[in-house]
Amino acid sequence: MSMKIVSWNVNGMRAVLKKGFMKWFREEAPDILLIQETKSKVSQLPEEVVSPEGYYTYWNDAERPGYSGVATFTRIKPLEVQMKVGVEEFDKEGRIIITRYPWFSLFNIYFPNGKQSEERLKYKLRFYDFMLDYWLDLRKKGEKLIIGGDLNTAHKPIDLKNPKANEKYSGFLPIEREWIDKFLSHGFIDTFRYLYPDKVQYTWWTYRFNARAKNIGWRIDYFFVSEDLIDLVEDSYALDQVMGSDHCPIVLKLKIEP
Repeated sequence: MSMKIVSWNVNGMRAVLKKGFMKWFREEAPDILLIQETKSKVSQLPEEVVSPEGYYTYWNDAERPGYSGVATFTRIKPLEVQMKVGVEEFDKEGRIIITRYPWFSLFNIYFPNGKQSEERLKYKLRFYDFMLDYWLDLRKKGEKLIIGGDLNTAHKPIDLKNPKANEKYSGFLPIEREWIDKFLSHGFIDTFRYLYPDKVQYTWWTYRFNARAKNIGWRIDYFFVSEDLIDLVEDSYALDQVMGSDHCPIVLKLKIEP
């Protein structure tokens, strides 16, 4: 037996529910599911997704309606659940749920998108820097970490179809990619790239230009682990045939009996 954690930016919970989300969820049957970009208040959603049978569910809505938001579904009752990191500009956007288990602390994160404006790019970089400091502090306290979600940045040229054409745009800027280098240098591991150094697999495709059918995509969704967990990683991959969003789900399998 292994533990299966799935992460998916659904680009709107109400939208994905109309596209067979619950059927997919029941068939995939993850031990833990991390959802990003719920874009809805819990009060706007049907009971079958708010409290699905067999799962504890936690929702962190953004203050702004129709925006951001994350949710964690877990068969295993967490030891602790946390939704704030103590910084108002980050906490109000509903970007984080931390669930702690006997084996690790799990971060479900929807990282900011920096494409809209220079100010949003600065916000994204502040968020990146703050979170790295936050994780390093937890590491000093002995916590083992898994970080899953939509990072909104492709790391290397292999992680997007057209790297040259995108190097001046947020999502593949040198400063964003350097932050990932710095983050990994502090003892964190990109599980997919660790297992598959040369594999081309994307997790996001623009809705324009028939990009998904042509597989003109980006890998911007990740599972990272602190290095003391790497021996427990059994597999890490993308479910790139699953439709319903501009992102596809990603999977992390761990050698842990849940």
